[in-house]
Amino acid sequence: MNVLPLFIVIPLGAAFLIPFLVKMWRRIPDLTGTLATLSLTVLAFCLTDKINTARVYYVGGWEPVKGIPIGISMVADGLSVLMLIIINFIALMVSIYSIEYMKQYTDKAKYYILFLLMIAGLNGVVLSGDLFNMFVFLEISAIASYSLVAFGIGAEELEASFKYQVLGGTASAFILFAIAIVYRITGTLNMADVSKVISTTGLNSAVLFSALLFFAGFSLKAALVPFHAWLPDAHPSAPAPISAMLSGVVIKVLGVYALIRVFFNVYGIGTFNSILSMMLIFGLISMVFGGILAVGQKDLKRMFAYSSISQIGYIIFALGLGTKLGYFAAVFHLINHAAFKSLLFLDSGAIVYRTGTRDLEKMGGLAQVMPVTSWTSLVGSLSISGIPPFAGFWSKLLIIIAAVQAKHFIWAFVAILVSIITLVYFMKFYKMAFLGKLNESFAKIKEVPVFMSLPLIILALLGIIMGILLLPALKELIIQPAADVIYSGVNYVQTVLGG
Repeated sequence: MNVLPLFIVIPLGAAFLIPFLVKMWRRIPDLTGTLATLSLTVLAFCLTDKINTARVYYVGGWEPVKGIPIGISMVADGLSVLMLIIINFIALMVSIYSIEYMKQYTDKAKYYILFLLMIAGLNGVVLSGDLFNMFVFLEISAIASYSLVAFGIGAEELEASFKYQVLGGTASAFILFAIAIVYRITGTLNMADVSKVISTTGLNSAVLFSALLFFAGFSLKAALVPFHAWLPDAHPSAPAPISAMLSGVVIKVLGVYALIRVFFNVYGIGTFNSILSMMLIFGLISMVFGGILAVGQKDLKRMFAYSSISQIGYIIFALGLGTKLGYFAAVFHLINHAAFKSLLFLDSGAIVYRTGTRDLEKMGGLAQVMPVTSWTSLVGSLSISGIPPFAGFWSKLLIIIAAVQAKHFIWAFVAILVSIITLVYFMKFYKMAFLGKLNESFAKIKEVPVFMSLPLIILALLGIIMGILLLPALKELIIQPAADVIYSGVNYVQTVLGG
């Protein structure tokens, strides 16, 4: 239990040390960022030893008295541990990649400070046991994200960051207003205690209104259609490592994870069957519109951004099915999308790093001069498109089977159709970028440096291994415990408060 605060203390401490240590040696930010994320990744994997046993850390030793919380709690159950692994492992890959990539920007120290603050906020969100602290950490990570999107300080970056900040601030206002209503109704902010009070007092109009506010706020954070307007601008404008974090981690933690925790473990999804229907509808709309909008894109990173909207739609759709298999499939696809969309955004960064353009029409033949980027892009594209035997195939197959079991036959067909559309635009990307005749202006370029290539290779190999060799182990070690937390719903109360 005592390791839980380290997930916040380590990145915060590293972020505050960098301004002092960088004066001693200019490579300190790279070293500090990599060591911090490496230690966090190791700690996260260490928590899997008893993943089925929830850990609760009471800050300051203030434990509940007769089942009534009197202090702040940090909770690590199967879902929290899964998210910690995703956050910190992707952050490690991004940190290594940034060693070379961020040399083209002027102040790497500030980049790592903001990056580590974002990691601290994300870890805090998934460990928070009360609503207000979850909001505080959500804001820490969001504010750092706004700054990182604008890190290039060009007109495009500043405009995208401003739009992201306005819509992100709107989402935060919805969430804070919902928290205020919940506190007024229940007299507590502890999530387990809120769940206990609501289950005792029952529903009323104020509870329903707070649920709608939460749904709107988290949907904005997750970039579900029609709340997605900020994402297609923010992701292409941000530096490639931050695009990987935004798509692979941030929208999942601030949007999907927070939505799951509040609606499944606090309110209890059985209390709001209409919310499941909303998840199905919004998930389906996001799945379809994100895929269709991605097809017509010529900007490489904008195409990947619309793809993220589509894939988040798959996850929310699977949750909305309300079945045990649906929850399992949603968790599995969340893992896959985190790995492969991070990989693809890092690949896009490698392409832009060498060619200086995001326009697919100006590319072609890059496989001849960038073999590692070409190979890893192909692996990422095939997996996210649901081609066997890659891991993305299995999670999409499970989502479709879950939809069929729930007797949503038409929607299962739509999920298959969107997967075909996904394959179309990713093959378009691969053909335009890597196949055909090499543009003469790119004849002298070469593969990206080793610190940029290494994360690409690791993430690509991970996808192959997850799909072929590690699926049974993943099921028992990580996926099933996280899915069980969702399925168990308001049993979260017993996890935190006992009794």
